[in-house]
Amino acid sequence: MIEFRSVSKEYPDGTVAVDDFSLTLPAHQTTVLVGSSGCGKTTLLRMINRMVEPTGGSIVIDDEDIRSRDAVQLRRSIGYVMQNSGLLPHFSVIDNIATVPVLQGTPRKQARERARELMDTVGLDRAMADRYPSQLSGGQQQRVGVARGLAADPNILLMDEPFGAVDPIVRAELQEELLRLQREIGKTIVFVTHDIDEAFLLGDQVVILEKGAAVAQVGSPDSIMESPANDFVASFIGADKGKRALRLKQTDHGTVVIDAEGRTQGALVDRTMT
Repeated sequence: MIEFRSVSKEYPDGTVAVDDFSLTLPAHQTTVLVGSSGCGKTTLLRMINRMVEPTGGSIVIDDEDIRSRDAVQLRRSIGYVMQNSGLLPHFSVIDNIATVPVLQGTPRKQARERARELMDTVGLDRAMADRYPSQLSGGQQQRVGVARGLAADPNILLMDEPFGAVDPIVRAELQEELLRLQREIGKTIVFVTHDIDEAFLLGDQVVILEKGAAVAQVGSPDSIMESPANDFVASFIGADKGKRALRLKQTDHGTVVIDAEGRTQGALVDRTMT
């Protein structure tokens, strides 16, 4: 479990990225931080592994203040996946995945075998093991990035807009792959995105943020969609427009669901008749 306790972050130029943020992130679930650019979501993520140091408050993992941990060792114990994969260009796929275990003292042969197993886990053909990042598609690079994040078997996996740089089809595939992985491995995942649809698809807990990492609403996707906390949340999730503003329409063949643009999104099925 990760706890933010009155955390703040002010940069030397006076910019306040995070102002008095408190939240509990449940273990073995996916918490998604979602908001517009500049709201502080990435800063929050990077404070968990001390890539960014808070200027106030504390962050606690399983009742241990992270400031009591060596920063480098803390980072190596937490998986981290970023938007552009962040792969080492002169390392092969297998050695990119094995990087952190080797740094932690795992023999290279053992770390490479673990890397091959993770290639299977994330849906990469083992034949790609000796390729270099430049020889991979964007989606393949992101799969390598996820495998590298999991290589040291961390309890926590941080994901900073990991699918934002790939095309919509690949993005959908990677999202489904992450859902499958989470069902199998049950990590504590902290996921950052600006896409509310992605947040609702992946998150057990969704945190909608305003400027300064002010929490507009936190809850399950269902609870937020069913009861937006305020006008900001309703507008942000598109409750009053687009594909979430749904209405029913009677046709000769039954009742269908129409979005705000007048497009049919589906049909209602009477389960009592089946």
